[in-house]
Amino acid sequence: MACDDDVVQGISRSDRELLDAQALVGELVPEGSVFAFLAEHRHELFPDSFIADLFSSSAGRPSLPADLIGSVLVLKELYDLSDPQTADALRYDIRWKVACGRSLSQTSFDPSTLVYWRKRIAASKRPHRVFDAVAQVIADIGILRGRRKRCVDSTVFDDAVATQDTVTQLVAAMRKVARVVPGAQSVIERVAKLDYSKPGKPDIDWDDAAAKQNLVSDLVNDALAVLGELRGQDAANREQAAADALGLLALVAGQDVEPAEGSDGTDGRWRIARRVAPDRVISTVDTQARHTRKSKSVRRDGFRGHLATEPTTELITDCELTKASGEAGSDAVVGEKMIAGDRYHQHGGADGAGAGAPADEQPGDVDGDAGQPDPAGQADTDENSSSWVATVVEAVVAATAAVALVVSVAAGVGEQSDHAGQRQGLDVYGDSAYGTGAARAAYQAGGHDTVIKPKPLRPAVPGGFTLDDFTIDEHAATVTCPGGYTRAMGPKRTVAFGAVCADCPLRLRCTTAKDGRSMSIHPHEALLREARAQARTPEFQQTYPTRSSVERVISWTATNCGRRVKLRYLGVEKNHAWLRNRCAAINLRTLVNKGLTRTNGAWALA
Repeated sequence: MACDDDVVQGISRSDRELLDAQALVGELVPEGSVFAFLAEHRHELFPDSFIADLFSSSAGRPSLPADLIGSVLVLKELYDLSDPQTADALRYDIRWKVACGRSLSQTSFDPSTLVYWRKRIAASKRPHRVFDAVAQVIADIGILRGRRKRCVDSTVFDDAVATQDTVTQLVAAMRKVARVVPGAQSVIERVAKLDYSKPGKPDIDWDDAAAKQNLVSDLVNDALAVLGELRGQDAANREQAAADALGLLALVAGQDVEPAEGSDGTDGRWRIARRVAPDRVISTVDTQARHTRKSKSVRRDGFRGHLATEPTTELITDCELTKASGEAGSDAVVGEKMIAGDRYHQHGGADGAGAGAPADEQPGDVDGDAGQPDPAGQADTDENSSSWVATVVEAVVAATAAVALVVSVAAGVGEQSDHAGQRQGLDVYGDSAYGTGAARAAYQAGGHDTVIKPKPLRPAVPGGFTLDDFTIDEHAATVTCPGGYTRAMGPKRTVAFGAVCADCPLRLRCTTAKDGRSMSIHPHEALLREARAQARTPEFQQTYPTRSSVERVISWTATNCGRRVKLRYLGVEKNHAWLRNRCAAINLRTLVNKGLTRTNGAWALA
């Protein structure tokens, strides 16, 4: 029997305790605060169904109730507290007691309880239920209905581990192999030159360059020898933890080293490479933390958090946390993913479409048969109605549909819903990191408009011609230069003008290359060129500053009490769950500040 089988869902008592905090000192909690809101409405925000799916048994020891768990998870991330700090706040802080429905004399739970709940929720079919609960409130009040603008941006969160140098990683990876791979300890003692049983780094003269290079060589050779011994016939049958440990050892033994000067890599002489490996693992403790740069001069280590927001309300519509480097975690890729999955926008519906409601049942929608007589209804109310009435009605409806179809085809938009003529998709605002050709193509395919700053073109000659001065004919696959010379694009979309540049009077404004001007044409060059033309218009200059609102929301998310938030967990999955809860808490605070309340059993803004 699993330990969770002895636990059933806890239910909050409807009657208050004698020393109920809200009854005795509730007036001490500021009105309009998240604490006061949870004190009044936590049961509606986090009903028993919030955690009902986590408990399959009806007998056993009651768990903590849903409203308490939901409230604690929100307040914990809103104020960026650790597990022990959260437990202490529930024990000593009057605001927490009022918000969570506790009595003044009631003690708290053990901090490990929060670990238990995070694991259960993460393993469930609804791992982001706190974010979803607040998102449902946003959808219910309709605050985002008709708001098509979305701003996307990202920030780097510092990881929870120390960045390790090459020597530390090699030693730590070898020790991990010894711990988790069966039989590895004896293999290491037999084939390795260094002693890995001693704590810390090997004892050498760290001011001696030759000693350091010899140490690197010994570490790499030991790793290769151990990997060679353990790469046997039973390798495919190893448990995942053992396979991961060996894979990590192989990775750190190769990512930061290269053959020493004058070596071909076969004589066992190695040195630390004079470059940083792409997607470099920076710690054996958290193998998903990465190096990244927010700018050329600012290097950070950790993970990248991505946010999509609505600029007027400053509500977070979606969030993702990824590795800080790599194509899958790039701003362009994640930004497009968040926009494509926007839960508050019904693609193909009216601007008033909101989350959770079908596009054909939005407020203000008119049924295609509205205002037309219902033959069935008439038959029920008037037995003498003639059948020709139904025939006429059907003919009118059919004719109306036919006219609508003709108009749609003439407009070049194909099939349309009852909202024909209204704009579809979202208006996406972002900086140049979100404006890659592939991202713009994806936004266009999704029916979205973009207000994204393009990357500036750099001329080959200062003050000279840029790519926009060349005429590109995609149909003919040719490029014509400002001098009027035309050349065909190669299979890889490369163009070389070659000898024609030698006598061209515009050469000094075009290129300094001896072989003439050459270039590569981006597969989405047409979209990129349109974006650069758009950025020069007064309309773009006027509307682009809307994007700056997302930076304020980023600041709320990434800071607390004037300091940067530091991640507390290892890996993408756990930190992504944290970001979702953090954004849910910030959204709830934003709604409370706008007057969120509950009236006649429904959420509303006062």
